[in-house]
Amino acid sequence: MGTSQKEGHASSQEAAPIHRFFSETAWIEGAAEEQLDVVSKMSGVSQVAAFPDLHPGKYGPVGSAVLADRIYPQLIGNDIGCGMSLFVLDLPARKLRLDKAGQKFRSLEGVWDGDAAARLLNEGLPADLDPQSLGTIGGGNHFCELQEVEAAADEHLLADHEIKKGDLMLLVHSGSRSLGMTVFSAVLEQFSGMDPDSNSGKAYLLAHRDAVRWASLNRRLIAERAARALRSDLRLVSDAPHNLIEEHDGQFLHRKGAAKADLPLVPLAGSRDALSFVLAPEGSNPDALASLAHGSGRKYDRRSMLGRAGATRSDRESLARTSFGGQVICEDRQLLIEEAPNAYKDPKQVLNDLQAAGLARAVATLKPLLTFKKAVSEALANARQDKRDRLKNRRGMR
Repeated sequence: MGTSQKEGHASSQEAAPIHRFFSETAWIEGAAEEQLDVVSKMSGVSQVAAFPDLHPGKYGPVGSAVLADRIYPQLIGNDIGCGMSLFVLDLPARKLRLDKAGQKFRSLEGVWDGDAAARLLNEGLPADLDPQSLGTIGGGNHFCELQEVEAAADEHLLADHEIKKGDLMLLVHSGSRSLGMTVFSAVLEQFSGMDPDSNSGKAYLLAHRDAVRWASLNRRLIAERAARALRSDLRLVSDAPHNLIEEHDGQFLHRKGAAKADLPLVPLAGSRDALSFVLAPEGSNPDALASLAHGSGRKYDRRSMLGRAGATRSDRESLARTSFGGQVICEDRQLLIEEAPNAYKDPKQVLNDLQAAGLARAVATLKPLLTFKKAVSEALANARQDKRDRLKNRRGMR
């Protein structure tokens, strides 16, 4: 499953069917197709679905759903419960001052100062379950984005959800942070799959369940922080995880970069310089495994982006602005380049393929206004952490 995948997880069984929900014009790397082929031959796998945001991952194809009678933690990876949550604000777009909003959004950097224990207990989670990471976005492709409903393709359906053209929305993409890494690290070597009835299988599923719930709460807290910075109330429209395992037809459905489609509305994220969409899942095609594309999907990997964007200072400065007149808050130069808009596929193409396959239809178009990723550079963040560690050590020596 890619060059980083260990051998020994595949069996001699006949390959499971792979259902591809993308057109011939979709940008699909050969490495992603190879990973699909390997997954289809894994022991106990009965069905695979692949979506137009498909691209190679570290342990398996991203943008896919896999049905099996065994549990394969590596198909989900370390960011268990990662997903996208969409919220509507009660702040009128006409009252938004983008420059001021950008400054206020910088408050999303750093730890959340709320009562983590209380919020965890309220969600039925242990009070000491990684409280220090709650309400934080993380790195990579995670973000909090302020958007405006630019167009409404189905005003009646949107009205049912109290959304209309011109409304301001928050789209939050984040996951289980260090908690997911801890859970995954304990089963990292389980490449041959886990028996769901074994002690280890049961333990993983319980830890996995808590990580999924933790990630959902994390997105909610990030949105609350952003709404508070804007002096606005918010309301959840959709919480769509795309890295998780669920029971499905008596087996286990593994989604990696594939959004749950058994929801009334599902966000489809573009890049920070592309439109996003609100989708209404359609049909009941069992081959799609109750899943949808979660976003544009990467076109180029992070390493190759270092030679494709941000070569000059002016190029890097342009990456902090969008063609929609929006702003990008990301003070980490390498991350800004790795996540440049041209690293991603065209979300309209992804949408067209989903609609052509009869899996979903767009009910709203969302224009990016303000994308928050990181308010301080990685070097500065590390320096601050080193200082905190030194102070902590000094206090401990007294």
